[in-house]
Amino acid sequence: MEQFENDDEGYAFAERPNKSANKRECLEMEALGEELTALTHDRLMSLDLPEKLLSAVQEAQKISHGSARKRQRKFIGKLLRNTEVEPIQARLAHYKQLSALSIHDQHRVEHWRDKLVAGDNSAVNELLESWPEADRQKVRQLAQDAKKEQALAAPPKSARLLFRYLREIMLQSEDEA
Repeated sequence: MEQFENDDEGYAFAERPNKSANKRECLEMEALGEELTALTHDRLMSLDLPEKLLSAVQEAQKISHGSARKRQRKFIGKLLRNTEVEPIQARLAHYKQLSALSIHDQHRVEHWRDKLVAGDNSAVNELLESWPEADRQKVRQLAQDAKKEQALAAPPKSARLLFRYLREIMLQSEDEA
């Protein structure tokens, strides 16, 4: 539908749609559709998408061929342009934040594991100051075994066990706090 405006001299002219803005919006919706297709089934179901959009996203997840995937991505973008996307974007931002936090936690556990394997008893004492519920003997034993495995270039079984134990301790203390 064309909108008419008057210029300075009083002549009416039709205001054309801004093609660049329309194209940017289309590309944004296609990018949002790509994010939706990358989600797991559970997260996708938690978004409460319209039925037609949900089935289009699920179909896109099954498509692996390039040109068919591109057509489906454009179709999803078209459906998103007719959908209220703010709640969807907010939920996706929440998922990204959760993912970033879990990556941060994993890096923290890896840091402590590496510190324990490379260090001596002072690293164990530091760990116990931060997490007093940790079992000193178990941590020391796992760290020593991991150190031996590193020296022998053996598979890092003890390092993995130490990582799991540290992650468990840190998650428990966060849940209690």
